[in-house]
Amino acid sequence: MVKFVLASGSPRRKELLEQLGLEFEISSAHGEEIITKTFPSDIVEELSRQKANEVAGRYADTCKNDTCVIIGADTIVAFGNEIMGKPQDNEDAVRMLTQLADNTHQVYTGVTLVILENGKKRVLTFHEKTDVHMYPMTNAQVQAYVATGEPVDKAGAYAIQGKCAAYIKGINGEYNNVVGLPVARLVQELLALGLVQ
Repeated sequence: MVKFVLASGSPRRKELLEQLGLEFEISSAHGEEIITKTFPSDIVEELSRQKANEVAGRYADTCKNDTCVIIGADTIVAFGNEIMGKPQDNEDAVRMLTQLADNTHQVYTGVTLVILENGKKRVLTFHEKTDVHMYPMTNAQVQAYVATGEPVDKAGAYAIQGKCAAYIKGINGEYNNVVGLPVARLVQELLALGLVQ
């Protein structure tokens, strides 16, 4: 039997995993995020590894007879050389959205699978990148969107699946990667490992 554990409290990641029909439990990582890398792809892989490893530590004893798969993920928005995390306040959200409007930016999600099996541990880490093209936004539109409160806990200060959908011109890459978990790639990796059918 394979037991899946999502190492994230993100409601969006929970919804995406549920869409796959996977049964899983949630055990959020709470450790401090330590970044030693520079490139967005390396950063998300590093942070997803930290989260998955932290949660895997809690399951080491309980997964001696079952196969446990801990899924850690981290998403960041990159525009040029700037990495955009969650905005510090509304002013920061306005700054980010003003930069992203009428431009193309990248969304990276790193995913780490820690597989605990018969006292052994295997780790697989990968990332997906999606290019997001946005329409222009007037200052009034930016202010109105920020006033909805939606940007508060979102990397890059927007939700592609929310009210900001009105300003998304197009994407290249996996849509769900922008939401927070590249589920199609995840399934391909799980299939290759023989963990799902």
